[in-house]
Amino acid sequence: MSKKVKQVFFFLVTMTLFFACQKKFDKFYERPDTLDQPIYQQLQAKGKFGQFLKLIDKAGYKQTLSTAGYWTLFAPHDSAVTVYLTQNSIASVDAIDSASARKIVTYCLVYNAFKQERISDFQSNLGWVENAAFKRRTANYTGVYDAVNLSGTPIKAIASNRNTIGTFSYVDADNNNKHIPIFETGFMTGKTLTATDYNYFYPTSTYTGFNVADAKVVEKDIAAENGVIHVVDRVITSLPSIDQYIGSNPKYSEFKKLMDRFLVAYVLNQTVTQNYKNIYGTSTDVYTKVFVPNIAFSPNNENFLKQQDNDAQSDTYTMFVPENATLLNYINTVLLEHYPTVESLPVNIIYDFMNAHMWRTAVWPSKFASTFNSVGEEARFNALTDITDKKVLSNGIFYGTNKVQDANVFSSVYGKAYLNPAYSMMTGLLNLDLKFQISNIYQNYTLFLVSNAALNAAGYRSDPTVSNNVNEQWRYTPPNGGADVVGLSALVRLQRILNMHVIPGRDITSAIAPGVAQSYSGEFIKFNDNQVVGAGNGDFGTTANVVDKKTAKNGTVYYLDKILQFSDTLVGRHIQKLGTTPTPATSQYNSFYQYLLNSTIFNASTREILQVASGSFYTFFIPDNAAILKAVNDGYLPGTGTAPNKVPLFNPPLAADKEKVANFIYYHILNKKNIATDGQESGTFETIFKFPNGDPSSIFVNNSTPNSIILNDMMSRSANVIQASSNQLSNRCTIHLINNYLRYN
Repeated sequence: MSKKVKQVFFFLVTMTLFFACQKKFDKFYERPDTLDQPIYQQLQAKGKFGQFLKLIDKAGYKQTLSTAGYWTLFAPHDSAVTVYLTQNSIASVDAIDSASARKIVTYCLVYNAFKQERISDFQSNLGWVENAAFKRRTANYTGVYDAVNLSGTPIKAIASNRNTIGTFSYVDADNNNKHIPIFETGFMTGKTLTATDYNYFYPTSTYTGFNVADAKVVEKDIAAENGVIHVVDRVITSLPSIDQYIGSNPKYSEFKKLMDRFLVAYVLNQTVTQNYKNIYGTSTDVYTKVFVPNIAFSPNNENFLKQQDNDAQSDTYTMFVPENATLLNYINTVLLEHYPTVESLPVNIIYDFMNAHMWRTAVWPSKFASTFNSVGEEARFNALTDITDKKVLSNGIFYGTNKVQDANVFSSVYGKAYLNPAYSMMTGLLNLDLKFQISNIYQNYTLFLVSNAALNAAGYRSDPTVSNNVNEQWRYTPPNGGADVVGLSALVRLQRILNMHVIPGRDITSAIAPGVAQSYSGEFIKFNDNQVVGAGNGDFGTTANVVDKKTAKNGTVYYLDKILQFSDTLVGRHIQKLGTTPTPATSQYNSFYQYLLNSTIFNASTREILQVASGSFYTFFIPDNAAILKAVNDGYLPGTGTAPNKVPLFNPPLAADKEKVANFIYYHILNKKNIATDGQESGTFETIFKFPNGDPSSIFVNNSTPNSIILNDMMSRSANVIQASSNQLSNRCTIHLINNYLRYN
């Protein structure tokens, strides 16, 4: 009996201790009286959110906002909801269905709790960045929606949640949540934005320094157990993405047609399909709406670049979209000038057109001129006259326009080739290295265009059947016979030819008067009476004729019937030709040539000049016969007889005289410098001659006036280029006749 009593006693003591401990435990962990109520209860207690609370109930978010969490809620007061109902002709909150209520509530609900002091700070991967954020991720997202595929068949679709890279455009665990724009003083000041920028988008709202979309925050930083409440004076409805806005607005239907035709694909999403089937018990497939990777961003992606998890807080996309009439006019007059239909356009033209209208950053109204798109061009719109529609959307800024962004690739000299299929070979060559240089509208260029037919006639063609590598598809068949040059070797020839057709830094508006121009390759071309030649045209006996001329934003384009040829001929052979044409007795180059021919630095068989390397740039200043005779009588070239009646001794027997001839010739050759009478480049330039101690010699070239070069030697003597007989083109060299000889001593 005593044992049983002891057991009962022990049990009673244990239970007493248990309940005593439980009371202490409950008291320690019970909700403190001083703790703020959850968001839902706070709204109830305030007494002015009855209508919004009904929306929360309809949306199914009462439980969420009544329990633990970490939210920011932008709550419209009753007056704001009343205005919303009136503006939208809704009788009462009771008439709003649950789906619509959910859109309103979830878009006002932001992940994480932010007081005003933090709401402009960017949550970077490395920590807070002050005054760098103007958006926050909301609980709102679109999910699966009804769409029509490219064949016109109704389907279920879901938006991409990443910008397309290769075949990657979707992450399964990401709902593609929408973001809400917040215009707070810290961010606005940090970005040097003002009320004018804000009111450009929201002209009927007052900027206060704490605005959410078109609403004002009228009471801030209301603490709750599960977050923060900011009271706003308007109902903020869920904003569409750029893609959704374009698709829903008939003013941009032609732009949408381009997007659908060239930029969009619907790709089966197996994960979402399976989830959708499990939830709804259907056999329906779900497709991801995917944009091509060739454009700046996917207009349906709500996540910005996702280089950091929260980078959509700090920046956003921008898109300028021309209205239908504006777009059609541009397509018909510019893009289709040489193409019959939009479908026949190369797809790269569409990509370039689209990218010209897309910015991977926010373009604020006051910063059009200083914000550059994905191809490095500023927004070329007048914010007051060219913008007909402006919206801050969930994933970007949208501007509807009455003009087209005048893209460099279409408005520059490059565009004249790019938009004409007859010049596709030249366009392909320009794309290798020169596309972005010559499409820069702030740098002048002159472009000599040659058609596919002209290149074919010169022996050049492309054969796509020989290789998948476009650089290996080029072929050259010498017109006068010989083995084909193929692949990269043919490409090297073509690139040299191409470079001769591009004149950087100059807009040559007329090819009628005689002139010269230095091409991108450093070689000169000549033009006169609308005929143009390169050094090789003289070798082949051809002349390129100007058959048309057009003006672009950054220069003039000449259309030629033949290509400009480069020369493989050694400069020694060209000097030989000059020295014997029309006859040796009448050529003003002859005396110099005779000294060269008999010198120790000239190979009479190959016509090579020692120290003059094939492929390098040189300029030859050759004294005319009278100047050579003066040099002979002045003792700077060997001769016979007595001054002032000495005559040249072209092949002197003495070594000292042979060296004198070599040094004389070398001093008249600029080393690695090609100069013609284009009035472009002046300065002191080295010659090939070097003094016995190795010091270089030089000539000052005054080339400041077109068609006139004055030379000053190291003895302060001068000589003039004889224009009528100069600018003789050779293999990366130019040969001039001068009226005096030059001295280094």
